[in-house]
Amino acid sequence: MTSADTAIEGHGAHPRFADALREMGIAEVLERVRRFPDETRTAAEAAAAIGCGLSQICKSLVFAADGVPLLVLMDGASRVDVELVRRALGAQQVSRAKADVVRETTGYAIGGVPPFGHRTRTRVLADRGLLDHDVVWAAAGDPHTVFPMEPKTLVAHAGGTLVDVRERSDA
Repeated sequence: MTSADTAIEGHGAHPRFADALREMGIAEVLERVRRFPDETRTAAEAAAAIGCGLSQICKSLVFAADGVPLLVLMDGASRVDVELVRRALGAQQVSRAKADVVRETTGYAIGGVPPFGHRTRTRVLADRGLLDHDVVWAAAGDPHTVFPMEPKTLVAHAGGTLVDVRERSDA
């Protein structure tokens, strides 16, 4: 192992996610991973730890569309409108996936799911609102780690389709 490999191993990202970054040819992302002593399972906790706006957090949320797992990438200040997801997919039913399905599908626990580097290939929808920022922060495979990335690059690495699935208020 070289000194560069040793430096990368000190990144704090989940090993599966670190391996995925290497396989994707973007191991340099590991140099930007930030680890926090306290968990950042929620978007609010992550934003507070990082010192960024809530909408600069990229949530990786797993849903089931007609029983098939689906990943939705959403900014931390917004909620997913499942009816818009259902329409975007032409699905009969869309619901939040249970914790065991999240772990089985992605290989990560809720609160640490990254936008890519999952155990199984899953369809990805990314809300267009993520593009409102120069940089967004996403989980690096566990509830203590995050990494920054330009949103278009993040969506491309995730293999995501840009959609408008953010819940809108009628106020």
